Amino acid sequence: MRKLFVLSLLTISFALTITAQSGLKKVYNEDIDPIEQIDEAVVKAKSEGKFVICQVGGNWCSWCLRFADFITNDTTISNVIDESFVYIHVNYTPRKSQGEEKQAQGKALMKRLSNAGRFGFPVFVVLDEEGKIIHIQDSSFLEEGQGYNKEKVLRFFKNWTPQAVKGDCL
Repeated sequence: MRKLFVLSLLTISFALTITAQSGLKKVYNEDIDPIEQIDEAVVKAKSEGKFVICQVGGNWCSWCLRFADFITNDTTISNVIDESFVYIHVNYTPRKSQGEEKQAQGKALMKRLSNAGRFGFPVFVVLDEEGKIIHIQDSSFLEEGQGYNKEKVLRFFKNWTPQAVKGDCL
């Protein structure tokens, strides 16, 4: 009886998680080459005097979709991002079922981003205007409960703006 009760609770929790995730907008384009996406973002960032933030993850990752929703719905955070960054959602699909081409893209992506996936997903990679990695942010340090902490997220973004990194804000 106790096992049945625990199993029922787990089933309900899983169903609620799936329901909650299904309401979130999918933000990762699974059809583009992630390396080309990064290269294009670097060109744009250089022309605009910004840095690039790669939110690496996928539509399969509920925490990735939660973060995208969180920053989109908070105008303070979205304004900081818009002013200082070219922000891209870089799709990483670790599943072998995606085929050899996607597997090769995934390996090339992790090599390009210094194996950022070691921190879990989402993971944020900050690139300067030349495309050099200047910071990799483990998203677990930005979490709070089943979401994200606004102050921590703002601190992360503000500490990695071009102005902050280059000392132009002192």
